[in-house]
Amino acid sequence: MTLLPALRDATFRWIADDPSPDTRAELQAVLARAMGGDAAAADDLADRMAGPLTFGTAGLRGPVRAGSNGMNRAVVIRTTAGLAAWLRAKGHDGTVFVGRDARHGSEEFATAAAGVLAGAGFTVRVLPGPLPTPVLAFLVRRHGAVAGVQITASHNPPADNGYKLYLAGGGQIVPPADREIEAAIAAVPAAVSVPLSDDHLPVSDAEVDEYLERVASLPRGRSRDLRVVLTPMHGVGGQMAVEALRRAGFTDVRVVREQAAPDPDFPTVAFPNPEEPGAADRLLALAAEEDADLAIALDPDADRCALGVRDRDGAWRMLRGDETGVLLGSLVLSTVDTPDPLVATTIVSSSLLKSIAAAHGARYAETLTGFKWLVRAGEGLVFAYEEALGNCVDPQHVNDKDGISAAVVACDLAAGLKAAGRDLLDALDQLALDHGLHLTDQVSLRFTDLSRIGALMAELRRDPPAGFAFEDLLPEADVVRLTADGVRVVVRPSGTEPKLKAYLEVVEPVDDLAETRTRATAKLAALRDRVTELLTAR
Repeated sequence: MTLLPALRDATFRWIADDPSPDTRAELQAVLARAMGGDAAAADDLADRMAGPLTFGTAGLRGPVRAGSNGMNRAVVIRTTAGLAAWLRAKGHDGTVFVGRDARHGSEEFATAAAGVLAGAGFTVRVLPGPLPTPVLAFLVRRHGAVAGVQITASHNPPADNGYKLYLAGGGQIVPPADREIEAAIAAVPAAVSVPLSDDHLPVSDAEVDEYLERVASLPRGRSRDLRVVLTPMHGVGGQMAVEALRRAGFTDVRVVREQAAPDPDFPTVAFPNPEEPGAADRLLALAAEEDADLAIALDPDADRCALGVRDRDGAWRMLRGDETGVLLGSLVLSTVDTPDPLVATTIVSSSLLKSIAAAHGARYAETLTGFKWLVRAGEGLVFAYEEALGNCVDPQHVNDKDGISAAVVACDLAAGLKAAGRDLLDALDQLALDHGLHLTDQVSLRFTDLSRIGALMAELRRDPPAGFAFEDLLPEADVVRLTADGVRVVVRPSGTEPKLKAYLEVVEPVDDLAETRTRATAKLAALRDRVTELLTAR
Protein backbone atom coordinates (compact mmCIF):
# COMPACT_ATOMS: atom_id res chain seq x y z
CA MET A 1 0.00 0.00 0.00
CA THR A 2 1.00 3.65 -0.44
CA LEU A 3 2.00 5.50 2.71
CA LEU A 4 -0.81 7.97 3.33
CA PRO A 5 0.05 11.40 4.80
CA ALA A 6 -2.40 10.88 7.68
CA LEU A 7 -0.68 7.62 8.65
CA ARG A 8 2.74 9.23 8.38
CA ASP A 9 1.71 12.14 10.57
CA ALA A 10 0.02 9.91 13.17
CA THR A 11 3.21 7.85 13.36
CA PHE A 12 5.37 10.95 13.86
CA ARG A 13 3.07 12.04 16.72
CA TRP A 14 3.17 8.59 18.34
CA ILE A 15 6.98 8.52 18.16
CA ALA A 16 7.21 11.96 19.73
CA ASP A 17 4.89 10.90 22.55
CA ASP A 18 6.50 7.51 23.26
CA PRO A 19 8.58 7.50 26.50
CA SER A 20 10.54 4.39 25.49
CA PRO A 21 13.67 4.90 23.33
CA ASP A 22 13.56 1.28 22.15
CA THR A 23 10.04 1.42 20.70
CA ARG A 24 10.66 4.92 19.31
CA ALA A 25 13.61 3.56 17.37
CA GLU A 26 11.62 0.48 16.29
CA LEU A 27 8.77 2.56 14.88
CA GLN A 28 11.15 5.07 13.29
CA ALA A 29 12.82 2.24 11.39
CA VAL A 30 9.49 0.93 10.06
CA LEU A 31 8.42 4.46 9.10
CA ALA A 32 11.69 5.13 7.30
CA ARG A 33 11.29 1.98 5.19
CA ALA A 34 7.68 2.86 4.42
CA MET A 35 8.64 6.41 3.39
CA GLY A 36 11.32 4.90 1.18
CA GLY A 37 8.69 3.05 -0.83
CA ASP A 38 8.78 -0.35 0.90
CA ALA A 39 5.19 -1.59 0.44
CA ALA A 40 5.54 -4.33 3.07
CA ALA A 41 6.76 -1.75 5.59
CA ALA A 42 3.81 0.50 4.73
CA ASP A 43 1.43 -2.40 5.39
CA ASP A 44 3.25 -3.17 8.64
CA LEU A 45 3.03 0.46 9.72
CA ALA A 46 -0.69 0.64 8.94
CA ASP A 47 -1.28 -2.42 11.09
CA ARG A 48 0.85 -1.10 13.96
CA MET A 49 -1.08 2.18 13.95
CA ALA A 50 -4.54 0.66 13.47
CA GLY A 51 -5.21 0.69 17.22
CA PRO A 52 -6.03 1.30 19.91
CA LEU A 53 -6.29 -2.15 21.44
CA THR A 54 -9.76 -2.80 22.85
CA PHE A 55 -11.03 -4.94 25.69
CA GLY A 56 -12.10 -8.36 24.44
CA THR A 57 -13.27 -11.47 26.28
CA ALA A 58 -10.32 -11.36 28.69
CA GLY A 59 -8.76 -7.89 28.51
CA LEU A 60 -6.37 -6.35 26.02
CA ARG A 61 -4.09 -8.56 23.94
CA GLY A 62 -1.75 -7.86 21.07
CA PRO A 63 1.75 -8.40 19.73
CA VAL A 64 4.65 -6.87 21.65
CA ARG A 65 5.70 -4.11 19.26
CA ALA A 66 5.80 -0.35 18.82
CA GLY A 67 2.69 1.55 17.80
CA SER A 68 -0.83 2.12 19.07
CA ASN A 69 -1.99 -1.36 18.00
CA GLY A 70 0.54 -3.31 20.05
CA MET A 71 1.59 -4.03 23.59
CA ASN A 72 4.33 -1.60 24.59
CA ARG A 73 5.18 0.76 27.42
CA ALA A 74 3.34 3.72 25.90
CA VAL A 75 0.14 1.71 25.44
CA VAL A 76 0.34 0.33 28.98
CA ILE A 77 0.93 3.79 30.45
CA ARG A 78 -2.04 5.30 28.60
CA THR A 79 -4.27 2.31 29.39
CA THR A 80 -3.44 2.51 33.08
CA ALA A 81 -3.90 6.28 33.17
CA GLY A 82 -7.36 5.78 31.65
CA LEU A 83 -8.12 3.11 34.24
CA ALA A 84 -7.02 5.43 37.06
CA ALA A 85 -9.18 8.26 35.74
CA TRP A 86 -12.18 5.94 35.43
CA LEU A 87 -11.72 4.59 38.96
CA ARG A 88 -11.59 8.14 40.33
CA ALA A 89 -14.67 9.17 38.34
CA LYS A 90 -16.56 6.23 39.84
CA GLY A 91 -15.50 7.21 43.35
CA HIS A 92 -13.13 4.26 43.83
CA ASP A 93 -10.09 4.99 45.95
CA GLY A 94 -7.84 2.47 47.63
CA THR A 95 -5.53 -0.40 46.80
CA VAL A 96 -4.69 -1.81 43.38
CA PHE A 97 -2.69 -5.01 42.94
CA VAL A 98 -0.36 -5.42 39.94
CA GLY A 99 0.99 -8.77 38.78
CA ARG A 100 2.62 -10.28 35.73
CA ASP A 101 3.60 -13.44 33.95
CA ALA A 102 7.03 -14.17 32.40
CA ARG A 103 6.34 -13.14 28.79
CA HIS A 104 8.42 -10.72 26.79
CA GLY A 105 7.83 -7.23 28.17
CA SER A 106 5.80 -8.30 31.20
CA GLU A 107 8.18 -6.96 33.84
CA GLU A 108 8.54 -3.59 32.08
CA PHE A 109 4.77 -3.31 31.56
CA ALA A 110 3.94 -4.22 35.16
CA THR A 111 6.42 -1.62 36.42
CA ALA A 112 4.86 0.99 34.15
CA ALA A 113 1.32 0.15 35.30
CA ALA A 114 2.35 0.31 38.96
CA GLY A 115 4.10 3.64 38.35
CA VAL A 116 1.03 5.22 36.75
CA LEU A 117 -1.32 4.03 39.49
CA ALA A 118 1.01 5.22 42.23
CA GLY A 119 1.42 8.54 40.44
CA ALA A 120 -2.37 8.85 40.41
CA GLY A 121 -2.51 8.45 44.17
CA PHE A 122 -3.56 4.82 44.58
CA THR A 123 -2.01 2.45 47.07
CA VAL A 124 -0.21 0.02 44.78
CA ARG A 125 0.85 -3.51 45.73
CA VAL A 126 3.13 -5.33 43.28
CA LEU A 127 3.37 -9.11 43.27
CA PRO A 128 6.86 -10.54 43.85
CA GLY A 129 7.91 -11.76 40.43
CA PRO A 130 6.04 -13.68 37.73
CA LEU A 131 3.07 -15.49 39.29
CA PRO A 132 -0.16 -17.15 38.13
CA THR A 133 -3.11 -14.92 37.29
CA PRO A 134 -5.37 -16.59 39.92
CA VAL A 135 -3.03 -15.34 42.67
CA LEU A 136 -3.79 -11.76 41.65
CA ALA A 137 -7.54 -12.47 41.47
CA PHE A 138 -7.36 -14.01 44.96
CA LEU A 139 -5.51 -11.03 46.44
CA VAL A 140 -7.92 -8.49 44.93
CA ARG A 141 -10.84 -10.29 46.58
CA ARG A 142 -9.05 -11.18 49.80
CA HIS A 143 -7.89 -7.64 50.53
CA GLY A 144 -10.87 -5.70 49.19
CA ALA A 145 -8.85 -3.94 46.49
CA VAL A 146 -10.56 -1.58 44.06
CA ALA A 147 -8.81 -3.17 41.10
CA GLY A 148 -6.11 -5.54 39.94
CA VAL A 149 -3.97 -5.50 36.81
CA GLN A 150 -2.29 -8.65 35.51
CA ILE A 151 0.13 -8.35 32.61
CA THR A 152 -0.40 -11.58 30.68
CA ALA A 153 -1.45 -12.95 27.31
CA SER A 154 -2.42 -16.27 28.88
CA HIS A 155 -2.20 -18.95 26.17
CA ASN A 156 -1.68 -16.65 23.18
CA PRO A 157 1.34 -17.14 20.86
CA PRO A 158 4.80 -16.11 22.15
CA ALA A 159 4.83 -12.78 20.30
CA ASP A 160 1.81 -11.50 22.26
CA ASN A 161 1.26 -9.92 25.62
CA GLY A 162 -1.80 -8.51 27.32
CA TYR A 163 -3.47 -6.55 30.09
CA LYS A 164 -6.11 -8.29 32.20
CA LEU A 165 -8.20 -6.12 34.49
CA TYR A 166 -10.07 -7.09 37.65
CA LEU A 167 -12.39 -4.86 39.65
CA ALA A 168 -13.51 -4.97 43.28
CA GLY A 169 -14.57 -8.50 44.20
CA GLY A 170 -12.03 -10.09 41.89
CA GLY A 171 -14.12 -10.37 38.74
CA GLN A 172 -13.08 -9.22 35.28
CA ILE A 173 -14.69 -6.15 33.75
CA VAL A 174 -17.97 -6.32 31.82
CA PRO A 175 -19.91 -3.74 29.78
CA PRO A 176 -20.37 -0.87 30.12
CA ALA A 177 -17.17 -0.58 32.17
CA ASP A 178 -15.00 -1.76 29.27
CA ARG A 179 -16.24 0.91 26.87
CA GLU A 180 -16.15 3.57 29.60
CA ILE A 181 -12.52 2.75 30.37
CA GLU A 182 -11.67 2.81 26.66
CA ALA A 183 -13.20 6.28 26.44
CA ALA A 184 -11.11 7.35 29.43
CA ILE A 185 -7.98 5.96 27.74
CA ALA A 186 -8.77 7.94 24.58
CA ALA A 187 -8.84 11.12 26.68
CA VAL A 188 -5.40 10.50 28.21
CA PRO A 189 -2.66 12.88 27.02
CA ALA A 190 0.61 11.69 25.52
CA ALA A 191 2.20 8.78 27.40
CA VAL A 192 5.38 10.79 27.89
CA SER A 193 3.45 13.35 29.96
CA VAL A 194 1.69 10.88 32.31
CA PRO A 195 3.12 11.22 35.84
CA LEU A 196 4.80 8.13 37.30
CA SER A 197 5.84 7.25 40.83
CA ASP A 198 7.86 4.40 42.30
CA ASP A 199 5.98 4.73 45.59
CA HIS A 200 4.50 1.25 45.56
CA LEU A 201 4.79 -1.67 47.96
CA PRO A 202 5.67 -5.31 47.35
CA VAL A 203 3.24 -8.11 48.12
CA SER A 204 4.86 -10.30 50.75
CA ASP A 205 5.55 -14.00 50.40
CA ALA A 206 3.21 -14.51 53.35
CA GLU A 207 0.34 -12.94 51.40
CA VAL A 208 1.02 -15.19 48.42
CA ASP A 209 1.09 -18.07 50.86
CA GLU A 210 -2.51 -17.30 51.82
CA TYR A 211 -3.51 -18.37 48.32
CA LEU A 212 -1.61 -21.65 48.61
CA GLU A 213 -3.14 -22.43 51.99
CA ARG A 214 -6.64 -21.82 50.67
CA VAL A 215 -6.11 -24.02 47.60
CA ALA A 216 -4.57 -26.79 49.71
CA SER A 217 -7.69 -26.83 51.91
CA LEU A 218 -10.07 -27.64 49.04
CA PRO A 219 -9.94 -31.48 48.89
CA ARG A 220 -12.82 -33.18 50.71
CA GLY A 221 -11.76 -36.80 50.23
CA ARG A 222 -9.25 -38.66 52.35
CA SER A 223 -7.34 -40.60 49.68
CA ARG A 224 -3.96 -39.27 48.55
CA ASP A 225 -2.54 -42.29 46.71
CA LEU A 226 -2.08 -40.75 43.26
CA ARG A 227 0.79 -40.39 40.83
CA VAL A 228 0.52 -37.15 38.90
CA VAL A 229 2.47 -35.78 35.94
CA LEU A 230 2.21 -32.07 35.26
CA THR A 231 3.31 -29.43 32.79
CA PRO A 232 3.08 -25.65 33.22
CA MET A 233 3.78 -25.36 29.46
CA HIS A 234 6.71 -22.96 29.92
CA GLY A 235 4.47 -20.72 32.01
CA VAL A 236 4.47 -19.47 35.58
CA GLY A 237 2.27 -22.09 37.26
CA GLY A 238 4.62 -25.04 37.74
CA GLN A 239 6.29 -24.33 41.05
CA MET A 240 3.13 -23.05 42.68
CA ALA A 241 1.02 -25.96 41.43
CA VAL A 242 3.48 -28.52 42.76
CA GLU A 243 3.56 -26.74 46.11
CA ALA A 244 -0.24 -26.51 46.29
CA LEU A 245 -0.52 -30.24 45.55
CA ARG A 246 2.15 -31.05 48.14
CA ARG A 247 0.34 -29.08 50.83
CA ALA A 248 -2.90 -30.83 49.89
CA GLY A 249 -1.16 -34.18 50.41
CA PHE A 250 -0.39 -35.13 46.80
CA THR A 251 3.37 -35.60 46.89
CA ASP A 252 3.97 -38.00 43.97
CA VAL A 253 4.15 -35.33 41.25
CA ARG A 254 6.47 -35.48 38.23
CA VAL A 255 6.91 -32.39 36.04
CA VAL A 256 7.75 -32.34 32.33
CA ARG A 257 11.36 -31.21 32.65
CA GLU A 258 11.64 -29.39 29.30
CA GLN A 259 8.56 -27.28 30.08
CA ALA A 260 9.05 -26.73 33.81
CA ALA A 261 10.70 -23.30 33.87
CA PRO A 262 9.08 -20.12 32.56
CA ASP A 263 10.28 -19.37 29.02
CA PRO A 264 8.68 -16.56 26.99
CA ASP A 265 9.68 -18.23 23.72
CA PHE A 266 7.69 -21.41 24.48
CA PRO A 267 10.25 -23.46 22.51
CA THR A 268 8.60 -26.91 22.67
CA VAL A 269 5.06 -25.96 21.61
CA ALA A 270 3.73 -24.29 18.46
CA PHE A 271 0.97 -22.63 20.52
CA PRO A 272 1.18 -22.67 24.35
CA ASN A 273 -2.43 -23.74 24.75
CA PRO A 274 -3.40 -27.19 26.09
CA GLU A 275 -6.35 -27.18 23.66
CA GLU A 276 -4.09 -27.11 20.62
CA PRO A 277 -3.29 -30.44 18.93
CA GLY A 278 0.13 -31.69 20.00
CA ALA A 279 0.59 -29.19 22.82
CA ALA A 280 0.30 -31.89 25.50
CA ASP A 281 2.34 -34.57 23.68
CA ARG A 282 5.28 -34.39 26.08
CA LEU A 283 2.94 -34.55 29.06
CA LEU A 284 1.18 -37.65 27.77
CA ALA A 285 4.49 -39.32 26.92
CA LEU A 286 5.69 -38.72 30.48
CA ALA A 287 2.39 -40.05 31.87
CA ALA A 288 2.89 -43.31 29.99
CA GLU A 289 6.56 -43.52 30.98
CA GLU A 290 5.85 -42.92 34.67
CA ASP A 291 2.70 -45.10 34.79
CA ALA A 292 0.80 -42.10 36.13
CA ASP A 293 -2.77 -41.97 37.38
CA LEU A 294 -3.49 -38.45 36.13
CA ALA A 295 -1.89 -35.93 33.78
CA ILE A 296 -2.36 -32.18 34.28
CA ALA A 297 -1.55 -29.36 31.86
CA LEU A 298 -1.75 -25.72 32.93
CA ASP A 299 -1.76 -22.91 30.43
CA PRO A 300 1.05 -20.32 30.74
CA ASP A 301 -0.64 -18.06 33.31
CA ALA A 302 -2.17 -21.08 35.10
CA ASP A 303 -5.78 -20.01 35.00
CA ARG A 304 -6.73 -23.02 32.83
CA CYS A 305 -6.35 -26.70 33.61
CA ALA A 306 -6.52 -29.66 31.21
CA LEU A 307 -6.61 -33.28 32.37
CA GLY A 308 -5.11 -36.31 30.67
CA VAL A 309 -6.19 -39.92 31.32
CA ARG A 310 -5.27 -43.41 30.22
CA ASP A 311 -7.94 -44.53 27.76
CA ARG A 312 -9.47 -48.00 27.61
CA ASP A 313 -6.95 -49.08 24.97
CA GLY A 314 -4.05 -48.10 27.24
CA ALA A 315 -3.11 -44.96 25.29
CA TRP A 316 -3.14 -41.59 27.01
CA ARG A 317 -5.40 -38.76 25.85
CA MET A 318 -6.50 -35.35 27.05
CA LEU A 319 -10.06 -34.93 28.28
CA ARG A 320 -12.17 -32.33 26.55
CA GLY A 321 -12.94 -29.23 28.56
CA ASP A 322 -16.57 -30.30 28.87
CA GLU A 323 -15.53 -33.68 30.28
CA THR A 324 -13.36 -32.04 32.92
CA GLY A 325 -16.04 -29.47 33.70
CA VAL A 326 -18.84 -31.93 34.34
CA LEU A 327 -16.58 -34.16 36.44
CA LEU A 328 -15.52 -31.30 38.68
CA GLY A 329 -19.02 -29.86 38.81
CA SER A 330 -20.47 -33.18 39.87
CA LEU A 331 -17.86 -33.51 42.61
CA VAL A 332 -18.47 -29.99 43.91
CA LEU A 333 -22.23 -30.55 43.99
CA SER A 334 -21.80 -33.83 45.87
CA THR A 335 -19.70 -32.20 48.60
CA VAL A 336 -20.96 -28.61 48.86
CA ASP A 337 -22.70 -27.46 52.02
CA THR A 338 -24.00 -24.15 50.62
CA PRO A 339 -27.80 -23.83 50.81
CA ASP A 340 -29.51 -23.53 47.42
CA PRO A 341 -26.27 -23.78 45.41
CA LEU A 342 -25.88 -22.48 41.87
CA VAL A 343 -23.67 -23.87 39.10
CA ALA A 344 -23.07 -22.19 35.76
CA THR A 345 -21.57 -22.73 32.36
CA THR A 346 -21.66 -20.93 29.03
CA ILE A 347 -23.86 -21.14 25.97
CA VAL A 348 -21.10 -22.98 24.06
CA SER A 349 -20.44 -25.64 26.72
CA SER A 350 -22.09 -29.04 27.09
CA SER A 351 -25.67 -29.12 28.34
CA LEU A 352 -24.83 -32.03 30.67
CA LEU A 353 -24.18 -29.81 33.69
CA LYS A 354 -27.84 -28.76 33.62
CA SER A 355 -28.97 -32.37 34.16
CA ILE A 356 -26.36 -32.93 36.87
CA ALA A 357 -27.51 -29.82 38.70
CA ALA A 358 -31.15 -30.92 38.55
CA ALA A 359 -30.23 -34.33 40.01
CA HIS A 360 -28.59 -32.57 42.96
CA GLY A 361 -31.45 -30.12 43.45
CA ALA A 362 -29.17 -27.23 42.52
CA ARG A 363 -29.85 -24.17 40.40
CA TYR A 364 -28.26 -23.89 36.97
CA ALA A 365 -27.42 -20.90 34.77
CA GLU A 366 -26.01 -20.35 31.29
CA THR A 367 -24.12 -17.17 30.40
CA LEU A 368 -22.35 -15.65 27.46
CA THR A 369 -18.83 -16.89 26.83
CA GLY A 370 -16.18 -15.72 29.27
CA PHE A 371 -15.61 -15.93 32.99
CA LYS A 372 -16.45 -12.27 33.41
CA TRP A 373 -20.05 -13.43 32.84
CA LEU A 374 -19.88 -16.78 34.60
CA VAL A 375 -18.85 -15.34 37.96
CA ARG A 376 -21.83 -13.01 37.76
CA ALA A 377 -24.30 -15.85 37.13
CA GLY A 378 -26.06 -15.28 40.46
CA GLU A 379 -26.00 -15.59 44.23
CA GLY A 380 -24.87 -18.87 45.75
CA LEU A 381 -22.45 -19.74 42.94
CA VAL A 382 -20.36 -22.76 43.95
CA PHE A 383 -18.94 -23.85 40.60
CA ALA A 384 -18.58 -22.58 37.05
CA TYR A 385 -16.81 -23.85 33.99
CA GLU A 386 -16.33 -23.12 30.30
CA GLU A 387 -15.37 -25.70 27.72
CA ALA A 388 -12.10 -23.87 26.98
CA LEU A 389 -10.51 -25.53 30.05
CA GLY A 390 -11.58 -22.87 32.55
CA ASN A 391 -12.90 -24.03 35.92
CA CYS A 392 -13.87 -22.04 38.99
CA VAL A 393 -14.07 -24.46 41.92
CA ASP A 394 -13.82 -21.88 44.73
CA PRO A 395 -15.66 -18.72 43.65
CA GLN A 396 -15.81 -17.28 47.15
CA HIS A 397 -12.03 -16.86 47.08
CA VAL A 398 -11.01 -16.74 43.40
CA ASN A 399 -13.81 -15.14 41.44
CA ASP A 400 -12.42 -16.34 38.13
CA LYS A 401 -11.09 -19.50 36.50
CA ASP A 402 -8.16 -21.03 38.37
CA GLY A 403 -6.09 -23.86 36.96
CA ILE A 404 -4.21 -24.58 40.18
CA SER A 405 -7.26 -25.01 42.41
CA ALA A 406 -8.91 -27.04 39.64
CA ALA A 407 -5.84 -29.29 39.53
CA VAL A 408 -5.99 -29.89 43.28
CA VAL A 409 -9.71 -30.72 43.17
CA ALA A 410 -9.17 -32.99 40.16
CA CYS A 411 -6.52 -34.90 42.12
CA ASP A 412 -8.98 -35.21 45.01
CA LEU A 413 -11.53 -36.73 42.64
CA ALA A 414 -9.05 -39.05 40.92
CA ALA A 415 -7.60 -40.30 44.21
CA GLY A 416 -11.04 -41.06 45.61
CA LEU A 417 -11.99 -42.96 42.48
CA LYS A 418 -8.69 -44.88 42.52
CA ALA A 419 -9.29 -45.95 46.10
CA ALA A 420 -12.65 -47.38 44.98
CA GLY A 421 -11.08 -49.19 42.02
CA ARG A 422 -12.40 -46.72 39.46
CA ASP A 423 -11.09 -43.85 37.34
CA LEU A 424 -12.27 -40.65 35.66
CA LEU A 425 -13.55 -42.53 32.60
CA ASP A 426 -15.69 -44.71 34.87
CA ALA A 427 -17.12 -41.55 36.40
CA LEU A 428 -17.90 -40.16 32.92
CA ASP A 429 -19.60 -43.42 31.98
CA GLN A 430 -21.77 -43.19 35.07
CA LEU A 431 -22.80 -39.64 34.17
CA ALA A 432 -23.77 -40.89 30.70
CA LEU A 433 -25.88 -43.70 32.18
CA ASP A 434 -27.57 -41.26 34.54
CA HIS A 435 -28.12 -38.33 32.17
CA GLY A 436 -27.59 -39.51 28.58
CA LEU A 437 -24.43 -39.50 26.52
CA HIS A 438 -23.26 -35.97 25.73
CA LEU A 439 -20.43 -35.76 23.19
CA THR A 440 -18.85 -32.46 22.20
CA ASP A 441 -16.32 -31.32 19.63
CA GLN A 442 -15.11 -28.09 18.08
CA VAL A 443 -14.29 -26.77 14.64
CA SER A 444 -11.74 -23.96 14.94
CA LEU A 445 -10.60 -21.94 11.93
CA ARG A 446 -7.61 -19.59 12.29
CA PHE A 447 -7.41 -16.49 10.06
CA THR A 448 -4.74 -13.99 9.14
CA ASP A 449 -7.33 -11.76 7.42
CA LEU A 450 -9.62 -10.88 10.34
CA SER A 451 -12.25 -9.41 8.00
CA ARG A 452 -13.06 -12.96 6.86
CA ILE A 453 -14.41 -13.80 10.32
CA GLY A 454 -17.03 -11.05 10.17
CA ALA A 455 -17.83 -11.91 6.58
CA LEU A 456 -18.43 -15.57 7.44
CA MET A 457 -20.73 -14.66 10.32
CA ALA A 458 -22.68 -12.33 8.02
CA GLU A 459 -23.00 -15.03 5.35
CA LEU A 460 -24.19 -17.55 7.94
CA ARG A 461 -26.91 -15.15 9.08
CA ARG A 462 -27.94 -14.32 5.52
CA ASP A 463 -28.10 -17.95 4.40
CA PRO A 464 -28.57 -20.34 7.36
CA PRO A 465 -28.06 -24.05 6.61
CA ALA A 466 -31.10 -26.20 5.97
CA GLY A 467 -32.23 -28.75 8.53
CA PHE A 468 -31.55 -26.64 11.62
CA ALA A 469 -33.57 -24.28 13.74
CA PHE A 470 -31.67 -20.98 13.54
CA GLU A 471 -31.22 -18.52 16.42
CA ASP A 472 -29.28 -15.27 16.23
CA LEU A 473 -28.06 -13.88 19.56
CA LEU A 474 -27.35 -10.39 18.21
CA PRO A 475 -27.24 -7.74 19.56
CA GLU A 476 -26.43 -9.37 22.91
CA ALA A 477 -23.60 -11.42 21.41
CA ASP A 478 -22.07 -12.15 18.01
CA VAL A 479 -23.27 -15.75 18.16
CA VAL A 480 -25.57 -17.95 16.10
CA ARG A 481 -27.06 -21.19 17.37
CA LEU A 482 -28.25 -24.09 15.20
CA THR A 483 -30.30 -26.89 16.73
CA ALA A 484 -31.92 -30.13 15.60
CA ASP A 485 -33.06 -33.29 17.36
CA GLY A 486 -30.24 -34.16 19.77
CA VAL A 487 -27.82 -31.82 17.97
CA ARG A 488 -26.54 -28.32 18.73
CA VAL A 489 -24.03 -26.08 16.93
CA VAL A 490 -22.94 -22.69 18.27
CA VAL A 491 -20.78 -20.45 16.06
CA ARG A 492 -18.89 -17.39 17.29
CA PRO A 493 -15.67 -15.46 16.75
CA SER A 494 -13.03 -16.08 19.41
CA GLY A 495 -12.63 -13.23 21.87
CA THR A 496 -8.92 -13.85 22.41
CA GLU A 497 -7.49 -15.23 19.16
CA PRO A 498 -7.99 -14.69 15.39
CA LYS A 499 -10.32 -17.67 15.09
CA LEU A 500 -13.87 -18.57 14.16
CA LYS A 501 -15.16 -21.35 16.39
CA ALA A 502 -18.07 -23.76 16.06
CA TYR A 503 -19.02 -25.74 19.17
CA LEU A 504 -20.74 -29.06 18.50
CA GLU A 505 -22.83 -31.25 20.79
CA VAL A 506 -24.65 -34.52 20.23
CA VAL A 507 -26.92 -35.94 22.96
CA GLU A 508 -28.15 -39.53 22.85
CA PRO A 509 -30.22 -41.44 25.43
CA VAL A 510 -28.35 -44.51 26.67
CA ASP A 511 -29.61 -48.04 26.36
CA ASP A 512 -26.43 -50.01 25.83
CA LEU A 513 -23.53 -47.61 26.56
CA ALA A 514 -21.11 -49.11 24.04
CA GLU A 515 -23.67 -49.12 21.23
CA THR A 516 -24.83 -45.62 22.12
CA ARG A 517 -21.25 -44.34 22.09
CA THR A 518 -20.66 -45.84 18.64
CA ARG A 519 -23.85 -44.28 17.33
CA ALA A 520 -23.20 -40.87 18.90
CA THR A 521 -19.56 -40.80 17.79
CA ALA A 522 -20.58 -41.40 14.19
CA LYS A 523 -23.27 -38.74 14.46
CA LEU A 524 -20.76 -36.24 15.88
CA ALA A 525 -18.22 -37.00 13.14
CA ALA A 526 -20.85 -36.42 10.47
CA LEU A 527 -21.86 -33.17 12.14
CA ARG A 528 -18.23 -32.03 12.29
CA ASP A 529 -17.76 -32.75 8.57
CA ARG A 530 -20.93 -30.85 7.70
CA VAL A 531 -20.03 -27.82 9.82
CA THR A 532 -16.45 -27.75 8.51
CA GLU A 533 -17.75 -27.79 4.94
CA LEU A 534 -20.35 -25.16 5.79
CA LEU A 535 -17.74 -22.73 7.14
CA THR A 536 -14.94 -23.35 4.65
CA ALA A 537 -17.10 -23.34 1.51
CA ARG A 538 -18.46 -19.84 2.09
